[in-house]
Amino acid sequence: MAASTRANGTGRSIVVKTVAEISVMREANQIVAETLTMLKGLVEPGISTWELDMAAEDLCLKRHGRPAFKGYRGFPGSLCVSVNEEVVHGIPSRKKKLKDGDILSIDFGVEFRGFFGDSAITLPVGRIQAGVLRLLEVTESSLKKGIEQVTAGNHVADISKSIQGHVERHGFSIVRQFVGHGIGSALHEPPEIPNFFHGERTPRLLPGMVLAIEPMVNMGTHKVKVLKDGWTVITGDRQPSAHFEHSVAVTDGEPIVLSRREN
Repeated sequence: MAASTRANGTGRSIVVKTVAEISVMREANQIVAETLTMLKGLVEPGISTWELDMAAEDLCLKRHGRPAFKGYRGFPGSLCVSVNEEVVHGIPSRKKKLKDGDILSIDFGVEFRGFFGDSAITLPVGRIQAGVLRLLEVTESSLKKGIEQVTAGNHVADISKSIQGHVERHGFSIVRQFVGHGIGSALHEPPEIPNFFHGERTPRLLPGMVLAIEPMVNMGTHKVKVLKDGWTVITGDRQPSAHFEHSVAVTDGEPIVLSRREN
């Protein structure tokens, strides 16, 4: 496989992938997509987040992938499973069983043939309140708004502004402490993809860049804090949070959503 070329973006090296490398990344991301689709069918009141974690790991291994999060900086699970006010990085647990009215954010990553895939969804558990359902809808549509800006010649800031504007127009807030990222032969690569505009110069998008875009949207304050387990992030006011993510390749034309959940 041909070596990746590199582009210089705001002082940091950004890896530009070859067509062949992006093809492998699509395979990695389709393992992620298949797993998230499978988990969507399992999520119901009474199931534990540990059971979901085991099901995800089993399918990933059957597809000859490796769960990317397990062991990453010491993280103990294959999934990040975050319930209600948990924003990201929730740890799977036998004790944590889902209840009717909960929402569950599932973030999953896979390594396959030396490249990574990464995607996230937030799901309702049973029947949820109308305002919480609206939170999920706005978060997912903000991701779509961000992806629309993935065009060669645009800047990362175009993605950030589009997501932030959409979220705030609907009365929700954007998490600022955690951001999206480049992805490739490493799970996290430059550039960072903030979901808010901070006024600084950002890299120009070039064909071959692959971005993990992941708005994290809160019903209340944008402020968050990390629990004593060192991983689980919760909202500062304990109001619900939603999280959606896709891995997206920049091309000369339309962006390619590598983690699209087809069918």
